[in-house]
Amino acid sequence: MKKTVSVITVNFNQSFITEQLLLSIANTNAYLEIEIIVVDNGSKVNSVPEWEQKYPAIKFIRSNLNLGFAGGNNLGIKEAKGEYLFFVNNDTEFTAGLIETLANVLDTNPNVGLVSPKIRYFDQPGTLQYAGFTEMNYYTCRNYCIGQFEPDNGQYDDKLGPTGYAHGAAMMLKREAMDKAGLMAENFFLYYEEMDWCDRIKKAGYEIWFVPQALIYHKESVSVGKASGLKEYFMNRNRILFIRRNAPFINRMFFYVYFVVLVTPRNIITYQKNKQKGFTTLLLKAIWWNITEKKDSENLGYPITR
Repeated sequence: MKKTVSVITVNFNQSFITEQLLLSIANTNAYLEIEIIVVDNGSKVNSVPEWEQKYPAIKFIRSNLNLGFAGGNNLGIKEAKGEYLFFVNNDTEFTAGLIETLANVLDTNPNVGLVSPKIRYFDQPGTLQYAGFTEMNYYTCRNYCIGQFEPDNGQYDDKLGPTGYAHGAAMMLKREAMDKAGLMAENFFLYYEEMDWCDRIKKAGYEIWFVPQALIYHKESVSVGKASGLKEYFMNRNRILFIRRNAPFINRMFFYVYFVVLVTPRNIITYQKNKQKGFTTLLLKAIWWNITEKKDSENLGYPITR
């Protein structure tokens, strides 16, 4: 018997983009054992009443507050019935066979807890965004996305198997792995939360695999933008937080020195060169948050008005 797959996506002020995703699922999916859950994450305009009339087969959840990527997905998890949970960004579009291909890998590999498909850029459909991740360097909190910006000529199509991390834009998880690893850490709010989750899933005894036979398209940076203050703050804050939560002691100590001595002055010089007003203050606030808050703190300390 096929496992039920709960497809979970989070909407924040992007009702049109979300409806494009729902249309792509309807047009490409032949896997019958699915439920679709859309979490509206405190959008200014509440589209849920309209959606419930327009898409009666889909489950909609409304949060009056923006709970972040992790919080929104966790809200969806609490309503999900599937043995497999497929988290997809609302700015993605499905292709034929996506769900069944990923589910089949989980079905046939008991040691695998989390999988991600090949990801291509939607606006450059022949260009890769993701073909796996390398393992994390805990001294610098750096790894790299395999295949990113390369033309997809099938060079990674034989790479089915373990990878460093899943990609937060599209990842399918066994519920049993989540039961052991716990929900996503909501104090990240935005960025690094899926990598933190991946580390906990691996520590729970499961492998993470890249599945090149499955494909999804991603409209990158629709939600936040490529040079926003919000992104800069959370990327810096959560890079430090990730190390605090996951790196061994020696690695943590090295990283703190590395970040203060090298990364911080380099970033400040870059902000000044690019005339990114206010970014230096946001960087310092990101560091200060990590000094004053515990690694499981619920205080997100928003530096700018959302």
